[in-house]
Formats: sequence, structure tokens, C-alpha cells
Amino acid sequence: MLFNSWTFPPFLAVVLLLYYALSHRRQNIMLLLASYFFYACWDWRFLGLLLLSTSVDWTLANLIEREPTRRGAKRWVAASVAANLCFLGFFKYFNFFVDSADALLQAIGLAGFSRHLLVVLPVGISFYTFQSISYIVDVYRGEVKPARNPIDFALFVAFFPHMVAGPIMPSRALLPQMQQPRHTTRAQVREGLWLMLWGFFKKLVVGDNLAAIVGAVYGAPAATAGQVLLGTYAFAYQIYCDFSGYSDIARGTAKLMGFELMLNFNQPYLAVSPSDFWRRWHISLSTWLRNYLYIPLGGNRRGTLRTQWNLMITMLLGGLWHGAAWNFVLWGMFHGFLLIGYRLLAELGATRRLEGRLGRLASQVLMFHLVCYGWLLFRATSFAQIAGFTGALLGGRGGLALPRTQLAILVALVLPLWVVELWVRNADDPVESLGWQWGLGPLACAMLAVAIVVLAPPGTRSFIYFQF
Repeated sequence: MLFNSWTFPPFLAVVLLLYYALSHRRQNIMLLLASYFFYACWDWRFLGLLLLSTSVDWTLANLIEREPTRRGAKRWVAASVAANLCFLGFFKYFNFFVDSADALLQAIGLAGFSRHLLVVLPVGISFYTFQSISYIVDVYRGEVKPARNPIDFALFVAFFPHMVAGPIMPSRALLPQMQQPRHTTRAQVREGLWLMLWGFFKKLVVGDNLAAIVGAVYGAPAATAGQVLLGTYAFAYQIYCDFSGYSDIARGTAKLMGFELMLNFNQPYLAVSPSDFWRRWHISLSTWLRNYLYIPLGGNRRGTLRTQWNLMITMLLGGLWHGAAWNFVLWGMFHGFLLIGYRLLAELGATRRLEGRLGRLASQVLMFHLVCYGWLLFRATSFAQIAGFTGALLGGRGGLALPRTQLAILVALVLPLWVVELWVRNADDPVESLGWQWGLGPLACAMLAVAIVVLAPPGTRSFIYFQF
């Protein structure tokens, strides 16, 4: 089931009616069944995999706490991580590694092999796998107590607002919300409805309309420099509105039931450096990579070369997490080099020249364009297209002028996005500042709803991050 499908509003209405009528324990049982139904609407066959993964991690977490020695506890942690990565590796990466090995063997003159399996990628597997791994590690570190009630833990894994595409919630932040009674406040309902409407606007009006521009450029055999710029700018905002829109809907839906999910995006295109960008973009994933990969590798505690190595490994695996294709690995490598390069420049004192308002603006413009080139690597369908589009940009093939009609559409869609986001940035309480007591808040929500109905393109377009 998709948030932007016509089946979601009646599903959510039924869930909320039942939720408000039930006690805490019955709420959890109902939410778990509803979450499994939500997931089964995509493909019921993968419910077995979800149940198996959940059962394994619930059991091993309790074994870790009862284990008398750290060495023994480590074995249970290793067993959990291995099981989760095996599930993820088989369904997401088996054919990718087979194809890569086959191409390598043929390149060196050996007979290749091809053992493809008709494997369907279970939706959300990357997200709930990482969330389960972080839970096991947190239990081992003593940062959270293992869930005694299997219903609480199963709901922590499968909670339908966020299980398919995040945010990847820390166990110490979400699990206690499953275990304790919740009381939905009027402010949560108000903010939840606003977040849902704003998320639908970003996805359906901005993201889905920009998809046509992106598809026309990246689906063409060749493009001028201006077309590449336009298509890449459009994709930068398409993927942002698509993914952050999903996160807003997830957070808003959770708030209607008294749950609080973490902020996953914080105006990433205002970043002044790569590290600043990753503090703003997909915050839950970048936080996970920092806490469970970068820091355990040694972080920045073992000298410059080791720090650079840790940064690159983290970003390469972060790129591979996004999909089983080499362009995602290349995208991760690109961001790894950006992090390393900016770090070296900071150590040399070169970034001090960009202080002040003009310096900050210049840093933001530069970082935005570096991120956009990364999106070219991310969106490209082949290495040949990457080379062709990069060559067009460097050589100015066909001129740098952006097509006027598509540029006007891009500006018309992005301008209201920037207006609202800058208002949110400067308001202490964005929802309260709408002026609900004077009726301005409901009016703003009504205008968003009308815009969604009138401007959303026909058909149902899946969220981009569902494929990861």
C-alpha cells in the first residue's frame, strides 16, 4: 500500500477509529496487525521473511542480556548481524554480485557464468534491517533494555508509517514509545495533519511533476549541456520532495497516534559543506552510518589517513545501501572524496576565506552544485550516460542555456517550496505561527489540499526510495 494510493485514507481512518477506542495493549496488537496488513498489500509472501527476522532479533536480544560474559554476548550480536545481512544480501545483492563477477571473468578472458535467480526485492528491507541491527547493538552496549513483550518489539520493527522508507529510528527513541501508554494531544493532531498535507504536496505536486522533466532528459540518448543542467536540477528537487515528502507523511501519521518520529531532512540544499549536507539529508541513515559504522571503524581518532579511509568506507557502503548497481557505489565514492577534500581544506585553513554572509552564500551555491553532480551519478542509467552527460557539461555541448518552458515549470514548482521552507526555518513554531486561532491555519491546509487535487498528475507514482 502506498501513502499516495486511494486505499490509504480509508485504511488510516479505520486504524485511527480503532486506535482511539482501545487500551494501550490492545492498541499495540491492532497496530501490529494493521502494519502487517499494510505490508502484505505490497506482497504478502514477504510477511514470512519479516516475521522470521523479527523473531530472530527478539530472541537474540534477550539472549545477549542473559549472557554472563561479553565474549558470549558478542557471539549473539554476530549471529544477529550475520542473519540480517544474509537476508539483505541475498534478496538485494545476489544477482548484482553474480553479474559483476561474470563481467570480471569475461574481461580477463575466462569463461563467465550466469546463475540468476528471479529474486524480488522485499520493499523496506534495507530500512527495517538497519533498524534491527541498531537495536541489537544498542542492547549489547547497554543503551537499551531488550523488549520482553514480543508484540512491542514486532511493532517497533513493523510500525507502518515508517517501516517501508524510514526514518530509521534509534531503539532508545522509538521502543519506549511502544512500551508506554500514549496520549495524543491536540497539538500533535494539528501538526500531524499539517505535516501530512505538506508531505503530499511535496510528493504529488512538486516531485511527481518534476519527474516528467527528469525522465525526458535522462531517457534521451543524448542531451545538450543546458538540458543536462535542467534535468539534474529537476532531479535534485524531485528526489528531495519525494523522499522528504514521504518522511513528512510518516511523521504526521505517527503524530496522529501520539508517536514521535525523528526529523529526517533539514533543508539540505542550504548546506555549506559535505559534512553539513549529511547532517541535513537523510539524517536517520547518516546517523546510523556514523554510530554503527564510522565510529566503530575508528572515526577520526587514529590519524589523518585512517580517518580518510573510514570516511571512504562509510560512504561506499552508504552508496551500496541505496541499490545494487555500480552507479550508487560511484555516488558514494564521490561523496567520500568530497568529505575527505573538504576536511583537508579545513585543516589547511582554506575555508576561512568563505566566512560572512557572502562567503556562506558562495559555499551554499558551490555545495548545491557538487551535490547536483552527485545526483547525476545517482540518476544515470549507465556509465556511458555518466560519461556523456559529464562531457556535455565540461565541453558546453549545445550551449548552457536551459530550455525556457521546462525552466519556467521548475521555477514555478520550486518557488513555493522555498517560501514555505524558509518560513519554517525562521518560525519558532511553524504550525502555531499559521494562526490557527484566527482560521489561517485551516485556510492554509485547505489551499494545500486544493493544490494537491488540482495539480497532482494522474496515476499513482511510487516513492523513489521504495526501491532501496
